[in-house]
Amino acid sequence: MIHQLTHIDPKAKIGANVSVDAFTSIHEDVEIGEGTWIGSNVTIYPGARIGKNVRIFPGAVISAIPQDLKFGGETTTAEIGDNSTIRECVTINRGTTDKMKTVIGKNCLIMAYVHVAHDCFIGDNCILANAVQMAGHVTVGDFAIIGGSTAIHQFATIGQHVMISGGSLVRKDVPPFTKSGREPLSYAGINSVGLRRRNYTDEQINIIQEAYRYLYLKGLNTNAALAEIESQLPNTSERNEILDFVKNSERGIMKG
Repeated sequence: MIHQLTHIDPKAKIGANVSVDAFTSIHEDVEIGEGTWIGSNVTIYPGARIGKNVRIFPGAVISAIPQDLKFGGETTTAEIGDNSTIRECVTINRGTTDKMKTVIGKNCLIMAYVHVAHDCFIGDNCILANAVQMAGHVTVGDFAIIGGSTAIHQFATIGQHVMISGGSLVRKDVPPFTKSGREPLSYAGINSVGLRRRNYTDEQINIIQEAYRYLYLKGLNTNAALAEIESQLPNTSERNEILDFVKNSERGIMKG
């Protein structure tokens, strides 16, 4: 149902069974998938690409231009995957020439007052708790959970299956499968509970844990730890993901 007090630009593409409440404004060059619900007082700017069965709560602003002084008006997008929930007063900016888009994956929960800046890529099945503030060019892997009021530095990378404590300041990259907290942000073990919930085996979890013992608990520098992981641990996808993440980190990984 489209409320009569909603403004929808004639050039917007609205799928079947979309419901839009009163006082919402949907601009041109917007695409909304079937079954999506949009609450009242939502503003959806050009470039929004919203999937199927998405829920967007009152006060959200989707696909506003980037808060980047280098932005030159280029045509970019902000994409939200199927079955994601965007809670009250979330702001999601569209991309710049860097990546040309900002992406929220499928089955994500983005809680109230979160800001997702330009060119951020958030994977599937992620949870961003209330008031997470994300600067531009941040990448977040699948199944990451980020606690409320966390601030994330631009260009940071957060691995998949990560859990970050609320109120954290993320200045460095956060490797996959880990828990982190304290100030400065530091390693606090692996996310074993989350991994078991996602059907990782004890063998897989043990290899992940042993890899992080080399990285954080045995007094080795990073290069020596990587060499030990590569020579001492079985060649598994989890081991290789950790190795690749650390080797390719441009900001450096969080402290031990």
